[in-house]
Amino acid sequence: MVGRGRDGTLVGALEVFGAVRPRLFGIAYRMLGSVAEAEDVVQEAWLRWQQTDRSQVRDPTGFLVTTTSRLALNAATSARARRELYPGQWLPEPVDTAADPTLRAERTESLELAVLLLLERLTPAERAVYVLREAFDYPFRRIGEVLDVSEAYARQLGRRARTHLLQQRRARVAHADHDRLLRAILAAARSGELTRLEELLAETATSYADGGGIVRAAPAPIVGRDNVARYLRGLVRKFGHDVSLEIVESNGQAAIRASRSATTVALLAIEASPAGIERVLIILNPQKLARFPHYPRARG
Repeated sequence: MVGRGRDGTLVGALEVFGAVRPRLFGIAYRMLGSVAEAEDVVQEAWLRWQQTDRSQVRDPTGFLVTTTSRLALNAATSARARRELYPGQWLPEPVDTAADPTLRAERTESLELAVLLLLERLTPAERAVYVLREAFDYPFRRIGEVLDVSEAYARQLGRRARTHLLQQRRARVAHADHDRLLRAILAAARSGELTRLEELLAETATSYADGGGIVRAAPAPIVGRDNVARYLRGLVRKFGHDVSLEIVESNGQAAIRASRSATTVALLAIEASPAGIERVLIILNPQKLARFPHYPRARG
């Protein structure tokens, strides 16, 4: 019988659920961009797993993935309405993939903060198909079963999602070039040679800042190399000299963490193309930074 362990049915159910839980969280987090909301979805999936007649479940992993995906799809629909009322700009909540490598065990591009931000512009159904296909390599036939749509419609949603993202993104750079640009930002901020920042930015660079209505941040995206450079210079000066800056790993990429008195006060991530830094994402909302570690996880 599926789900019956040596110590009883609940123990067996927990063993099965625990084995697949990292994948469930990965699906929910990529679809929602929020750790708390993803954990709520996974918890609801666990409750449904407990209440299910598991003796009738031939494929526990498939059952749990389907349940989680449908719950996350519903949650994404309601989250979109809430985010229309979000104070200022909304950015995804960062996760420390150095501390939890199971998050990046699958394809990591769909985990990057810049990609999660773009996924917010898709419909919940398009986002679900993109996550299941691009991050977890599910075939469209299986995606259709999970979302209760035809395989043909799942393919159509996947094409829409990829087309939209390609229209919004420029050519990517290698990880080494991404890290080089990020370290150059860090060096300029540490040395005070902030004029160097402008040289690192693409002409069409855009900066996003999320203060959550708690910390003062730009209320709308800042567009253009000169404008973004001025904003970054002002932000560095605002933090002052009592802030520690270091490179950490967030969402499978190098990022810059600013901390004061062992508390993370900002996290800066970038998306880069051969033209330079295209997007700068600055998370200032203390509620989103509260889960991020307050100890060094430097990548060197």
